[in-house]
Amino acid sequence: MKLVGFFNRDGGTFRTTDMQAYERRAEEVFGEAGHDFEALVFSGSEIVPAMQRAARRDDIDGIVAGGGDGTISAAASIAWKNGVALGVIPAGTMNLFARSLRVPLDIWSALEVLAFGEVDNVDIASANGRPFIHQFSAGLHARMVRYRNSYTYRSRLGKMRASTRAAFGVVLNPPEFEVDFEAGGVRERRRVSAVSVSNNPFGENALLYADSLTSGELGFYTAKPLKPLGVARLAIDLLRGKVRENADVMIMHPAEVHLHFPKLHSKANCVMDGELLPLERDVSLKLHPGELKVLVQQGLAAQVDEAERREPAS
Repeated sequence: MKLVGFFNRDGGTFRTTDMQAYERRAEEVFGEAGHDFEALVFSGSEIVPAMQRAARRDDIDGIVAGGGDGTISAAASIAWKNGVALGVIPAGTMNLFARSLRVPLDIWSALEVLAFGEVDNVDIASANGRPFIHQFSAGLHARMVRYRNSYTYRSRLGKMRASTRAAFGVVLNPPEFEVDFEAGGVRERRRVSAVSVSNNPFGENALLYADSLTSGELGFYTAKPLKPLGVARLAIDLLRGKVRENADVMIMHPAEVHLHFPKLHSKANCVMDGELLPLERDVSLKLHPGELKVLVQQGLAAQVDEAERREPAS
């Protein structure tokens, strides 16, 4: 395959990595695997336009993106729109998409796995036509990200501290709003503190990422209006990976969700793959099954398919 690697030197692990050495190693590993591979290092502000230009070329089979969740989300969007494969080097704080793809979280080991891996097809979702690989959310999560973004931090540890501080702020001041939804043949208006729609249902893990990206379903979650104690209980259940056991949370697995916010505040926000964005009054969320081509570990796709076939019988 003809592949181009794009590494965000401002992203997470790469900030403390010898990028010239990493660039050389990436070209060496992919070359040994028989690929025509070029590695390029960019700043955070340069990397997305560079990936967009490359993906439009007719001689490229795929792009390999290294960086945080924001970089990977942008790369997935570009790969999906241009019909090329995506390889993920997890250099961020959470690395949620990489976890779902079972890519090693060590940036050096990930090179070996992707270079000698295979192409698989996984699901990707969209909100009003904008693709996302992890989650769209409004309410609690959006408020926490807004709080976190108001703090100053310059490192992964600093970001984690800011997130913890923001979480305590949301516990003490949870939002409450109305939403009309249509999903899985159900139409209803609810008063909630949170709405979340994920690309495939979340697994039972504390980080809230999908165990599988090939179910053909969205995860649709709403939380009833919560007081501080209720938010704290929800947070504990999230950390335990037991959100399904929380009586305040409604869960559905539709292929499409349509949301309407009847009393939308002019400064209301949503979060898409970690990015804080203005919330639109009407949001149409759809799953696009198997439309994203990704590089995964050799034989992994067959293992996942076999596990999913066995699951109903267990």
